[in-house]
Amino acid sequence: MAGITLPKFNFHFNLPFLNRQSLSVGLDIGSHSIKACELATYGKGFRLISLGSARLPQHSVEDGVLQNPDAVAKTITALTSNLKLAGRKVAISISGYSVIVKKINLEVMNEQQLEAHIRSEAEQYIPFDIDEVYLDFQDLKTNSASEERTDVMLVAAKKDVVDAYLALLRSVGLKTVIVDVDAFALENAYGSCYGMQDNVVLVDIGASKMNINIISNGNSVLARDVILGSGLITEQIQNRFGLEYDDAEALKIGLKPPGKHKEQLEEIFVSICTQWITEIKRALDFYATNHADSPISNIILSGGGSKTKGLDKFFSMETGIPAEVFNPFRKVDFNASKINPAFIKIIAPEMALSAGLATRPVTI
Repeated sequence: MAGITLPKFNFHFNLPFLNRQSLSVGLDIGSHSIKACELATYGKGFRLISLGSARLPQHSVEDGVLQNPDAVAKTITALTSNLKLAGRKVAISISGYSVIVKKINLEVMNEQQLEAHIRSEAEQYIPFDIDEVYLDFQDLKTNSASEERTDVMLVAAKKDVVDAYLALLRSVGLKTVIVDVDAFALENAYGSCYGMQDNVVLVDIGASKMNINIISNGNSVLARDVILGSGLITEQIQNRFGLEYDDAEALKIGLKPPGKHKEQLEEIFVSICTQWITEIKRALDFYATNHADSPISNIILSGGGSKTKGLDKFFSMETGIPAEVFNPFRKVDFNASKINPAFIKIIAPEMALSAGLATRPVTI
């Protein structure tokens, strides 16, 4: 990949899915829980070795920033020990205010010229002091032979936030070999299942935020985080009905019948889901303005929030685009005697980021 060499890690976007090297353990450190996924190359695809999640104490991670490193470290240690992970080299992804992902249009340059330009001109594209961020980029090569300009995806991540994650993982005996961005980890997960031919919207709904990534002709053309997660639904259910967290979650995803609360639950769902739809429509409108000849074919939902009962149908109805809940393991082999297929089906949507990270080869 074209890009700036970063200390001990690098960002990547479209990577070879079937690279026959040893793979990283995908570790998704969210605001609600930590998810871990370990894959191995298997024929022309992957075999699932281990997966699982562990809930974090409240406020341990907020907006992608570590607030209680000790609690996160203890949770990671317990999870990796319980899963008996074979690998100690991990890939993580980050999101939130500390990460900027921006597509810029530049004159066509060779790799060395592009790197020099990014280094010297980055401050005009990002709202951070250039000395306080790690930078990387990828030339999307959107130009034809006769065109003199091309799109470049620029990523900047605040050093203090990234370094805090690296130090935390070192403290629990893990070596971070890849730091990615949530949007691109999700893109890898999708690409390993479906390829990159379709024009799709990838929507990952976590507890505290929603990530939108629009893929067109094999490239990410729009990636953004929205600080609006499914935890709001759970919180409102708890407050409205005086329930404990687990009972509220069960109502949210349909494991518990709504009973007399049906109408009130629908009010809560519609209120939050309408806000999600507004953000997705905004992204779709932006895309349509610039890619009128490449209509979106599907909305792919993932994250714990995607398990909200009826969400896929609601999104499809509101946007007029087919929506489905993503199973990142649909083409992954596994030993059914060791990993319960029913467990995979339940947990799969929220494992999308860790699964995407787990497809990444260890390169250092």
